[in-house]
Amino acid sequence: MAILKIARMGHPVLAEKARDVPDPTAPEIRRLIADMVETMIDANGAGLAAPQVHVPLRLVVFQAPAERSEEGLSEEERFDHTAPLTVLMNPKIEVLSKDVEGGWEGCLSVPGLRGFVERPAHIRYSGTDHEGKRIVRTAKGFHARVVQHELDHLDGVLYPTRMRDLGKLIFESEVRHWAKGGG
Repeated sequence: MAILKIARMGHPVLAEKARDVPDPTAPEIRRLIADMVETMIDANGAGLAAPQVHVPLRLVVFQAPAERSEEGLSEEERFDHTAPLTVLMNPKIEVLSKDVEGGWEGCLSVPGLRGFVERPAHIRYSGTDHEGKRIVRTAKGFHARVVQHELDHLDGVLYPTRMRDLGKLIFESEVRHWAKGGG
């Protein structure tokens, strides 16, 4: 396994639409997945898309652990709000509710910044895992946010273009002021 170099905003690979993964079980795809997971963990990210490591394929890895979800959720609600380490190839997404939720997002390809982004609150996504098996899940909260953020990378979209108010694009070092209600 290896730590891969992460493309930064402005690199052309981040602006193009990624191609489908032809064989999700191919040895080179398995190697790429292992390297992406190691890179994501090393960078302390919640997700990573193949284009972020200079590979224009429709492949993402992500996780939505319980500690990142909202407190006070029932066991049933927690199911939609959390996800184990997930490998998803050739994904599709469906919005299940017109409701939107705003939240602060960061990105390994946009280091040092955070932005307030509104996204659909309830989605269903599907795709193929690393064994070629179909995955279909519903997601809410942080889980829905991280999936939408990573799938955006597959279409050449970075979160700042999703922002309604660029006044809420801030340096990570200033997040504490927004958390206290300042700004």
